[in-house]
Amino acid sequence: MKMADQTVVVLRRNRPGTKAENFYRWCDEAYEEMDSTLVVQQYIQQTIRLDHNNIDTILNAPETQDEGVWKYEHLRQFCMELNGLAVRLQGECQPSTCTQMTATEQWIFLCAAHKTPKECPAIDYTRHTLDGAACLLNSNKYFPSRSVVLP
Repeated sequence: MKMADQTVVVLRRNRPGTKAENFYRWCDEAYEEMDSTLVVQQYIQQTIRLDHNNIDTILNAPETQDEGVWKYEHLRQFCMELNGLAVRLQGECQPSTCTQMTATEQWIFLCAAHKTPKECPAIDYTRHTLDGAACLLNSNKYFPSRSVVLP
């Protein structure tokens, strides 16, 4: 997109109807050049797309980045990716076949998402736990800023 002052702005967005093979087909950007309120999330996701096997690069924060915000954004990314896994598991683990969330035959997890913790099917337990984590990580009460960690 070309602005009135002749600067060129690259929109990094996948339009509705974009085919999977065309997702994220824009040029990569250096961290210092990123101009977004969600720059850390954008940078982490870009780094993962470049090489999801290069864990050291993915986890290495830019020098100027606040360590707390960096860790927080990685937790949010981890939860987003776990949601993708949970979606894929729904075909294999249905409430009728996976009736409980268990570690062993003797250990049954109780789901804390209910008024009183109770058993629930494994896929529901997974969804409830991920929903709870997402609510916590998106809470303005506990995390009022995504750009700086407050004391």
